[in-house]
Amino acid sequence: QERDEHPHRGNEERRQRSSSEQEHRRDRSDERERHRDHSDRRKNPSERPGGRGHERDRDVQNIREQQAEREFYNERRREHREKNEASGVSQNPELRQAENKPKEPVKKEKPSFELSGALLEDANTFRGVVIKYSEPPEARIPKTRWRLYPFKNDEFLPVMYIHRQSAYLLGRHRRIADIPIDHPSCSKQHAVFQYRLVEYTRADGTVGRRVRPYIIDLGSGNGTFLNNQRIEPQRYYELKEKDVLKFGFSSREYVLLHESSDKSEANTKDDDEEEEEKEEESDS
Repeated sequence: QERDEHPHRGNEERRQRSSSEQEHRRDRSDERERHRDHSDRRKNPSERPGGRGHERDRDVQNIREQQAEREFYNERRREHREKNEASGVSQNPELRQAENKPKEPVKKEKPSFELSGALLEDANTFRGVVIKYSEPPEARIPKTRWRLYPFKNDEFLPVMYIHRQSAYLLGRHRRIADIPIDHPSCSKQHAVFQYRLVEYTRADGTVGRRVRPYIIDLGSGNGTFLNNQRIEPQRYYELKEKDVLKFGFSSREYVLLHESSDKSEANTKDDDEEEEEKEEESDS
């Protein structure tokens, strides 16, 4: 009987042993799982409850909520402003008409190839200064060697040779004046001494041409005087030998003479008479 019971006891012990081994294996596997979870949480601290990851998620969520709230209020303000603008237009008929009026297309400015004002001005400038005067077509350089003899009271001043150009500008603006006159009563561009080719009648009744000196006042404030008579502005006055010119209130006098003025009139010959016929033929 003891032999018969022994096999049953052996089977029971084997079952108990196997069940204890299975429990041991389960305990070990549970322990490994806990160990793995612990190591994962150490590697990823954001997964821990109450860790930095949760705080960051909370901050991001707060920012998103603030943005959504801001966009909501901005939309409300935009709608309110549009309503106010619409009500203002409806109350103001001029604004309503302006909105309903079709917009005109913008016209593109076409390129201009005309002369600008600056270029036109440059044509009448000398050394950067606009000149009031333009020479006439009949302007010529004289053959007679005319001269101006200036006097200040009884003082004799240097002679001015005025036969090398067709015109001489007189004035206080020394940058452009051919003959400076510095008295404060004179204008910057006071007058012009101009040579012109003009017609004349000879003794035999024929018509010839010769170059003669003229004076023209450019609208000066205090005038130009020919033989103590004030001349009209913007008008040519023919000058003759021994004429006297004065400008403004200056005490200087300018006497017009030429190189043959010291000879007797019987022996004096107009040097322009020989050249005037040549000029007349070349002009025809």
